[in-house]
Amino acid sequence: MSQFVYLYRGAERGRSPEKMQEMMQKWMAWMKQLGDKGHIKDIGHPLESTGKLVKGKQKAVTDGPFAETKDVVGGYTLIEARDLEQAVELSKGCPIFEVEGAVEVRPVMKMNM
Repeated sequence: MSQFVYLYRGAERGRSPEKMQEMMQKWMAWMKQLGDKGHIKDIGHPLESTGKLVKGKQKAVTDGPFAETKDVVGGYTLIEARDLEQAVELSKGCPIFEVEGAVEVRPVMKMNM
């Protein structure tokens, strides 16, 4: 088994509390399904929409992130899967697709330290 990170991209701002609660229930059901099958390594957390960007040799600090709203990473999950193909297939159950969001599936590089 290998590890993969799901990076959740897309905004759900402006939804009613009822719609947000409904979406949260879908997320929890999907996460439970992955967990019951042994794929969740770390459920992860949502990320705040604010932050700082440290960049370049000068280590300049600016407000960020500056990606377009649809590209902002809203959270992450660490999963285990046989390979990238299985990790991608598992991601297709994510409720973020209902709101035109995206899941970036990235293999975690193993380092010998």
